[in-house]
Amino acid sequence: MEHRHLSWVVGGPQGSGVDSAATIYARACAFGGLHTYGEREYYSNIKGEHSYFTVMAADEKVRSRISKVHVLATFEPETIFRHAWSVVPGGAVVYDPSSQGQRASQLPTLERSVRRDISARLGGSSDPEASEVLKHAEAKGVVLAPLPYGALLDEVGKAIGEEAAKLSRFVNVMAVAASLSLLDYGFEPLQRAIGSVFKAKPKVAEQNVVAARMAYDYSAKHRGKMEFHLSSVEAKEPRLLLTGAQAVALGKMAGGGRFQSYYPITPASDESFFLEDHEAFGLGGGGPGDYYLVLQVEDEIAAVTMAAGAALAGVRASTATSGPGFSLMMEGIGWSGMNEVPLVITLYQRGGPSTGLPTRTEQGDLLFALSAGHGEFPRVVISSGDIEEAFYDAGRAFNYAEKYQVPVVHLVDKAVANSTTTVSAFDLSRVKVERGKLLAEAELAEGRQYSRFAFTEDGISPRAVLGQRGGVFWNTGDEHDEMGHITEDPELRLKMMDKRMKKLELISREVPQEEKMACYGEEDPDLLIVGWGSVKGAVLDDLELLKARGIRAAFLQVKMMCPFPSEEVKKVLGGARRTVCVEANYSGQLARLISQETGIAIPQKIVKYTGRPVLCDELLEALERVYRDPSVKREVLKAGA
Repeated sequence: MEHRHLSWVVGGPQGSGVDSAATIYARACAFGGLHTYGEREYYSNIKGEHSYFTVMAADEKVRSRISKVHVLATFEPETIFRHAWSVVPGGAVVYDPSSQGQRASQLPTLERSVRRDISARLGGSSDPEASEVLKHAEAKGVVLAPLPYGALLDEVGKAIGEEAAKLSRFVNVMAVAASLSLLDYGFEPLQRAIGSVFKAKPKVAEQNVVAARMAYDYSAKHRGKMEFHLSSVEAKEPRLLLTGAQAVALGKMAGGGRFQSYYPITPASDESFFLEDHEAFGLGGGGPGDYYLVLQVEDEIAAVTMAAGAALAGVRASTATSGPGFSLMMEGIGWSGMNEVPLVITLYQRGGPSTGLPTRTEQGDLLFALSAGHGEFPRVVISSGDIEEAFYDAGRAFNYAEKYQVPVVHLVDKAVANSTTTVSAFDLSRVKVERGKLLAEAELAEGRQYSRFAFTEDGISPRAVLGQRGGVFWNTGDEHDEMGHITEDPELRLKMMDKRMKKLELISREVPQEEKMACYGEEDPDLLIVGWGSVKGAVLDDLELLKARGIRAAFLQVKMMCPFPSEEVKKVLGGARRTVCVEANYSGQLARLISQETGIAIPQKIVKYTGRPVLCDELLEALERVYRDPSVKREVLKAGA
């Protein structure tokens, strides 16, 4: 097959164990030495609505997912109705035989538009049963793998001494076990995965292993002719299995962050929850520096101003939010810009405007981040393309903030934040702590009057923190003099604005190119693909596939958005024969920024704004279309349930 990575999907009502099933499956693959990549799609309600999790697995690095499914694991009928169409010939559907008689109209969470689409696919059936969908899949070569959950749970109950009626909690692990059995994958990695997930509850782990074993053995006895298989391999290096939000949190820990304030909002909350769970992490022998203070506050206004206050007190401080919360932070961001506060804001991008799509991905906040807050002040805006970048960028953001005394906005797409992947163990030697012109108390005690906003050649003033003896200064939202006293003097205003804004030139000179942008693929390509953020994985996975189709392609990933690397980007674009920009937003915001900063207009765009991530296979087809036909100026991607 063209896509060498195996796709597994599990679905069900939110709160039914879909995430746990995906975690167990991914860990089982990882324990077998495989690379994995997973994406979670879910509705913005607590329980009931349909959610699903895709996990890709391969013996090589996996960076994205595809729309096709090789094994669909279900334990209720709605997942059959929604996803069976995506299963490829030779793939399989694990299902409960008792679900076959369920009709689409009996599923209250199945939208009318979805029901109409299902009816049309089945030739106009007015109220189809799940069995009709299964027969449709079977007719195109999909293996049907019935798993009698009820009967198997009776056996599990006898084995562990519990009533079967109380054992429905095991259906998710049984679906995983049946899937791995169909793929002829060993049971031992699955057993290890179950043990690791339920490490704190050994009895629960034992019970889950019993349930998994019964489902695994049943599927082995009734296995159809599957075309696809998974095999364990020997891992060449230690790996971690992380989400993007966890990687950001770990990056902040490693980068010296010690304070985070937040107000709960999807998808940003996951990072703060992880920090709360690991507030005491013991990197330095139990001293004060070993603890992360995480505060859930009353709103985003409090979150941003509290983080700014912590930064003024000398701690590496941050807040994390998403679009609606970021909107409420404007005054605090502007205040930090005026007072040259080293504040870090992690902005998790989701679909907007307003409440928008709270649990779906988008790249709609780039231009907002670049101009957030009224007036003009310097800032750094960076974007991470995958989980590894998210880790290193999170630590690096503190360096930018403190070295240049500016607010830093770190953009992380929901598609990165909620993805789960295996990564090489992070290299902590790459994480440097650069605090810039931070004064020691001995320097302040030399007797000279301290000027917090002193004019300097590079625009950066020596920084004291609140409470330091000899480091008295004033903070205000108004324009001010070197001490911080309010002024409206036109000459001082001119000097202060120039002082602040010249930092952008300094940042542009000092930040190395590899932190601003990256180039992948052919050196002299037929097609240059430009993108940022979460599109990186799909583009990189497609480069080799494009080559197999006779298209020599390269990828320019822009990572620093402000100050924009105009000359570097212009140099790459200037040598390109054909250029296309790929973004997960409606208007092509990066393309617009590139045009503004370089004067180069990118003629072709591929965009997606359904709230679903850019998928490897849909992007591959779109890239070939725009390459073969230069008249195609705009392609809109739509794949994903």
